[in-house]
Amino acid sequence: MPVKPPRPRLPSLNALRAFEAAARLESFTKAADELGVTAGAVTQQIRQFEATLGFPVFRRLAQGVALTDAAREALPRLTRGFDMLGQAVQALREAEPHRPLAIAALPCLAQLWLSPRLPALQQAFPGLQISLAAMEEPPDPRREPYDLSLFYREAAEGGALQLGDDAILPVCAPALARQITSATDLARQTLLHDAVWRSDWTRWFAFALPEARIDAGRGPAFSLYSLALEAALSGSGVLMGRMSLVAPHLASGRLVAPFAQAMPTPDRLTLTPAIGPGAHARRGEIVEWLARSVEGAAQI
Repeated sequence: MPVKPPRPRLPSLNALRAFEAAARLESFTKAADELGVTAGAVTQQIRQFEATLGFPVFRRLAQGVALTDAAREALPRLTRGFDMLGQAVQALREAEPHRPLAIAALPCLAQLWLSPRLPALQQAFPGLQISLAAMEEPPDPRREPYDLSLFYREAAEGGALQLGDDAILPVCAPALARQITSATDLARQTLLHDAVWRSDWTRWFAFALPEARIDAGRGPAFSLYSLALEAALSGSGVLMGRMSLVAPHLASGRLVAPFAQAMPTPDRLTLTPAIGPGAHARRGEIVEWLARSVEGAAQI
């Protein structure tokens, strides 16, 4: 009778994932960030992968690592394989008719733009469940199954919708604003910074007050824009406000803009819906509702 030979032993899935990510990103550290593990864990998984194969897949160099020729040739097929696995898992999730709408958003947009709209959104769509994930970079649609992403982008691609123009300008509490009537007054105030947008003060000074002699880098920086905003609301200093985030506080009077010069920004608030038959059935309606919520706010 015929003998069926055993299947070749494959490396562990975790080792394969670590190799594919490190090879594609050309960095163990970036691979660790993508996979949500430490760089040491990625290094260990790749060592196990090489031990299973019986030969190295990276050349160890003084300035880092480089793929071997054989590994570089195999990488595209491995990447396609993981993309197909991700799509298969996503199809399995999408088979659930009442699954939540999955949204990925920049942390400041999740906290300051989307969260205040959620009660009205859920009232407009009774029974809608929402899963919201805050992240610093837009998700990879091939591997990260989100129905809608909300980030600042300079261009709208792939069916994305940009929600009007945006601008930056200094904002502060009303009591503090009464002390600021000139650039000299501003020079005496504490400047509040978002750590990611720390250069905004420099850009705005060059745009609005090019002759002013003010150190744009001084003052505390906050890892979350919401923390910098809270400091401004409490009167702790002057924040370089992004209109898409501070407009409600300006409208309510909790914040005041002591200078009228608003500098337009190239990146704008952008809604990007998932494309394809497997995306959430109501994603299009929800994008339209969110867009109308911006138009309505602009008219108030």
